[in-house]
Amino acid sequence: MRYYFASDHAAFDLKAAMLDMLKQQGHDVVDLGPYDTSSVDYPDYADKLAQALSADPQAQGIAMCGTGIGISIALNRHKHIRAALCHDVTGARLTRAHNDANVLVMGARLIGAETAKDVVTAFIEVAFEGGRHQRRVDKLS
Repeated sequence: MRYYFASDHAAFDLKAAMLDMLKQQGHDVVDLGPYDTSSVDYPDYADKLAQALSADPQAQGIAMCGTGIGISIALNRHKHIRAALCHDVTGARLTRAHNDANVLVMGARLIGAETAKDVVTAFIEVAFEGGRHQRRVDKLS
């Protein structure tokens, strides 16, 4: 599985920590930017992530901004994206199992690095359950 990462400047440090964690675990990760803490606009990076997932639909995304709200809104404007804002492990597990989310979103100003690592781990380890959830997911597109 390939994981594409995108953030804004407010989440740059958290994104770097999550990238490092997944790289150390041997995962295939792609950083779509930004590459420093200079001010940027999160919709631009949401669009980069949406484009990457359109070209690589088997991959998943991890996105962050200050609260996670803005980048979630920007991502979910794209029909092929199911971005879920999560700040705990339970939410991350359920959004994969029940919603087949293909993008995990976190707010860097709302979550600590250790909790974020647990959330990312839960998101990437849980599979979509299908079944009764599939018809609901079909309605999202």
